[in-house]
Formats: sequence, structure tokens, C-alpha cells
Amino acid sequence: MTGAPTRIVVMGVTSTGKSRTGARLARVLGLPFVDGDDLHPRRNRIKMAGGTPLDDTDRRPWLDRIGIALAERPRVVACSALKRRYRDRIRSHAGEVLFVHLHGPRAVIARRMAAREGHFMPVSLLDSQLATLEAPGPDEWVVRADIRRDPRAIVAGVLDRLRRPWR
Repeated sequence: MTGAPTRIVVMGVTSTGKSRTGARLARVLGLPFVDGDDLHPRRNRIKMAGGTPLDDTDRRPWLDRIGIALAERPRVVACSALKRRYRDRIRSHAGEVLFVHLHGPRAVIARRMAAREGHFMPVSLLDSQLATLEAPGPDEWVVRADIRRDPRAIVAGVLDRLRRPWR
């Protein structure tokens, strides 16, 4: 973990504010932003829209696309990155990546999901995402942020953490 990160993944289960937080963080850092949902193969989007959770086989090409996008140039990407092996797969392409883990109570996340319009992820998949989530370990480069905070405060907290030495 050296210097200021230039490859950042804003991670967490659906409806934690990854896209909004990632876009704001990218803007402040002067980096491009990519919403990982836009990198899903069409087949994955159809599967999720039908209420079927993705399996690891479905996720592999998506995670590869995210890792390659990060490797191509510095940027911020919003991506659930729920399991350690998913984050490892991203790192296998991109190298050193900072993960900003957005987390919060199930009730808050469910309320946000129910309020979303036009998104392919139904509320019925929240529990499968929460069950799949493996929080980043102490050996991963991570900043944790509670989604009950205002998005501006979350970004300010991430920036504050980036100003301090790692380890």
C-alpha cells in the first residue's frame, strides 16, 4: 500500500450508495468513474432482473472486466465485490486496489432498494447478497464507511483516511 490510491473500488451490497459515493469520490480525486453495473454482461442483468442470484460462474467475466478497466487506467469503480475471491480476481488484473466498503443495517438497505426505480436488482435478492458478503480482512487495503452517514461525509471520511499513513 503505497502513496495515494489511483485504483479504487467502492464496494458493498446493493443499494448501499456505491454509485453515488463512487462518482463523488472520483470527482474529488479527479479520476474517471465507472459504474460496475454497466460492465455486467447482458445475460447477468437478465438473470438478476428475474430474481435469480448470480453464481460465481456468472460473476467471473464481470469481475475480469472490472479488473481490466482498473488496470487500463486509474479510476474509481462501483462494484459489489462481495467475496474475498472476487476482490482477489479484480486485483489479479489491476494490482493494488483500495476498497471502500459501504455497509449498514439491513433495514436501511431494504428501504433504499424499495425506493429505487428502474433498477434491475429486486429487493428479494438482498438477503442473498448479505449472505454472500465477506467483509474485507485486515490484510486488505480498505476504508469502511457506514451508509447512514451523508454521502458528502462518507467521501470526506475516505479522504481523511487517505491522508494518514497505512499501518
